[in-house]
Amino acid sequence: MASIQQTPQGPVLVLKESALQQKGRDAQANNIMAAKLVADLVRTSLGPRGMDKMLVDSLGDVTITNDGATILKEIDVQHPAAKMMVEISKAIDNEVGDGTTSAVVFAGSLLTKAQDLLKKDVHSSVIVEGFQAAAEKALEILTEIAKPVKPNETEELIKVAKTSMESKLISEDSPSLSKLVVDAILRIAEKHGEKYVVDLDNIKVEKKAGGSIQDSNLITGIVLDKEVVHSGMPTKIQNAKIVLLNCPLEIEKTEMSAEIRISDPTQMQMFIEEEQRMIKQMVEKIHKVGANVVICQKGIDDIAQHYLAKYGILAVRRVKESDMSKLAKASGATITTNLEDLTENDLGSSELVHQKKVESDKWVFVEGCRNPKSVSLLLRGGSQRVVDEVDRSMHDALMVVKDVIEKPAIVAGGGSVEAYLAGRINEWADGFEGREQLAIKKFAEALEIIPLTIAENAGMDPIDTMVNLRARQSQGQKWTGINAREQKVENMLTLNIIEPVAVKEQIIKSATETACMILRIDDVIAISANKGGGGR
Repeated sequence: MASIQQTPQGPVLVLKESALQQKGRDAQANNIMAAKLVADLVRTSLGPRGMDKMLVDSLGDVTITNDGATILKEIDVQHPAAKMMVEISKAIDNEVGDGTTSAVVFAGSLLTKAQDLLKKDVHSSVIVEGFQAAAEKALEILTEIAKPVKPNETEELIKVAKTSMESKLISEDSPSLSKLVVDAILRIAEKHGEKYVVDLDNIKVEKKAGGSIQDSNLITGIVLDKEVVHSGMPTKIQNAKIVLLNCPLEIEKTEMSAEIRISDPTQMQMFIEEEQRMIKQMVEKIHKVGANVVICQKGIDDIAQHYLAKYGILAVRRVKESDMSKLAKASGATITTNLEDLTENDLGSSELVHQKKVESDKWVFVEGCRNPKSVSLLLRGGSQRVVDEVDRSMHDALMVVKDVIEKPAIVAGGGSVEAYLAGRINEWADGFEGREQLAIKKFAEALEIIPLTIAENAGMDPIDTMVNLRARQSQGQKWTGINAREQKVENMLTLNIIEPVAVKEQIIKSATETACMILRIDDVIAISANKGGGGR
């Protein structure tokens, strides 16, 4: 419908006729409904007993996951308010890695509670102010109750990684996998003053279907999904001296088109011999500096391969740039762009470089680097779907361990924190006058959606569970949460279910901001594309 305003002079057409406009309550109700539907979509996947979703794309590719960010990224959401919910999960996934499902479920709960107030004629601005005040208070309380930990305390980090894996497909294998995650991160963590910084780009994750999840392992070096270029080369080198080349081991063609006129067959022979001599010189240069492994980002000529094999040098070609920089960090080598400048100081070292068969492929492993600033995780699993889900779960685990190292504070999981915050904020709301108090109390109610959903997904009675949980929390047992595995209400800290404070903070901030943004919208104007071409 077009937006038409009737005036004494006649109608005034403001928007073009193809525009659709929704105003006031209708617009709010429509947006809230769309956002709630997105939250309902991922709600059943929250917690250790959460279910998985099977997503089939337009090409028929199947993804099976319970990772909130992956589910929302794979489905093609059309509604603009629903897209905002998808954005929360993407932002949280990039920022802290875990808690994507919780954030979307919490945002959906905030909007449900806001809708109750809107029906009672509470203005959306009042609700927004109440929610924002409650969120600030929640962050304050979080800081107050958080338990500080040492950033390199392996035991605590393993518990955090295991908690992240509890709700995933890999929960059964979490004891061994969490050790791999913590070991990998502690190897690449760098100390800047008092704080540690972790760059996850320094962990290369390679996945290969076959074997079992237990076969996954950590390589103190880099795995290259390439094979040795020549069959005459050695496939295993002990005490490797590694050259990293960013230039081709071949005669490059000139920039401009050049022509060589040969009048005598002997000149042709001389030309070929000269090319061979130049390539031989290149290989001899590598041999002279004492290298026995060559890893090249560009191509390696057949003649160069022959000479390298003759000298017993193992060579790999066309390696990705990202792998080259990781290799440099792992082995201590310098990437050489000009062979003329190559010296012994540019060489990297590792205990072993060898070609190994992984299922049907041959891969080159650079292992046993002395002080690697870059490492590799090789993930295995029964099928491609399993390996993909292991990869997604390991990403979350790596991120939460990184969060704790960079911000060393933890809280208990299992919905205990949300239940505690709900109780404290509810009490705090009594100090407010007017309708803002209603909004703050609704914020507290919305927080309880997390323990409630964990209990529902575990098949527990939601009413009995929440009554029991509130009773224990009011007695001062702040770490009481939902033990979904045993279907009990227990102290989550003694069960070693712990999570980073950084994740909880991000969930509260992102969900509140998104809910407030949706509540502020009172007019939706959708302009559809002109049909039939040509504007007016």
